[in-house]
Amino acid sequence: MKKVLFRGCGTAIATPFTEDNINLTEFAKLVEYQINEGIDAIIVCGTTGESSTMTLEEKKTLIKFSVELIDKRVPLIVGAGSNNTATSIEMSQYAESVGADGLLLVTPYYNKTTQEGLIHHYNSIANKTTLPIILYNVPSRTGLNILPETCLELSKTENIVAIKEASGNISQIAKIAALCGNNLSIYSGNDDQNIPILSLGGIVNSASIRIAGNAFDNDIVKYIKNKYKLLVGERTAEDIKISIGTVFPGSRNEKMEVRGRDLVTGLPHTITLTSDEVEEALRESVYTIIHAVKGILEQTPPELSADIIDKGIVLTGGGALVDGFAQILSQELKVPVFIAESPLTCVAEGTGILLDNLYMLERQ
Repeated sequence: MKKVLFRGCGTAIATPFTEDNINLTEFAKLVEYQINEGIDAIIVCGTTGESSTMTLEEKKTLIKFSVELIDKRVPLIVGAGSNNTATSIEMSQYAESVGADGLLLVTPYYNKTTQEGLIHHYNSIANKTTLPIILYNVPSRTGLNILPETCLELSKTENIVAIKEASGNISQIAKIAALCGNNLSIYSGNDDQNIPILSLGGIVNSASIRIAGNAFDNDIVKYIKNKYKLLVGERTAEDIKISIGTVFPGSRNEKMEVRGRDLVTGLPHTITLTSDEVEEALRESVYTIIHAVKGILEQTPPELSADIIDKGIVLTGGGALVDGFAQILSQELKVPVFIAESPLTCVAEGTGILLDNLYMLERQ
């Protein structure tokens, strides 16, 4: 397994200018803000840093200034890519000579090479520096895509350690992960794909509790037994849950006649049960689930928290269909909560899709 250059989030920082030169004063303010706010790495001379419009001397000035400013507080990664292999080598060697921690190398642009040409390009650079290299795949800007098989070949080079993937093709990224395993770390180049790409590496965090839809049925059976001394079966409890049940106080105001066996007389007996009573019956189990989810969210890495707040939580399974379940979770967790399309079958359907693409499960 190769050493990971950094874990977490790296900022491809902007390069501010005056009318004539790089504004190093404002640049320093941007860097200090990022470090103070807990960023995990700084990338200079990237796309956001105006690398394609800067002169070589401007780049060298900025790289040297960044090395001295950051002073190893976080990894400094230098964008040294070019459509000219010799220029990329020159910039890579300069970055190493002044003390940078790593390189970000975009594919050659405009001059569209072959996949074999990409391998020769990157290996030529890697052979001239000892710095760890992150490949940068952004075909929407360069017109050139690094294929998974090419990533596999390049991952055999010792100091090619990662890829910044901005192709937008999650199937391609999954195949890169499957082919390269721990020999090539994957950094997300598109904010809206952070979670899918992170999930390719496995489960970020998890917890298991012994509560499911049938536990709700048992809660209803127990509640009626304790309050009314009436014994009902699980099928009746299921009908109650579907017909008048809710887990969100005040969400439903319905009643249902429930028949069962009176535990005192042993004779059939009928009671009237309300939605409020069902909510009371299910409350303990619901809050056990809520506390478990809160515990997971508290342990979630910061880089995922913003995505969860923005995109929310998706509920699957029969329990997701209980009235008010999404509402109570959203209220207690302070994040959006959605019910999956076809919640009863979506997990099985997703498993079927995965089995049709078994390479996504492979790890070397």
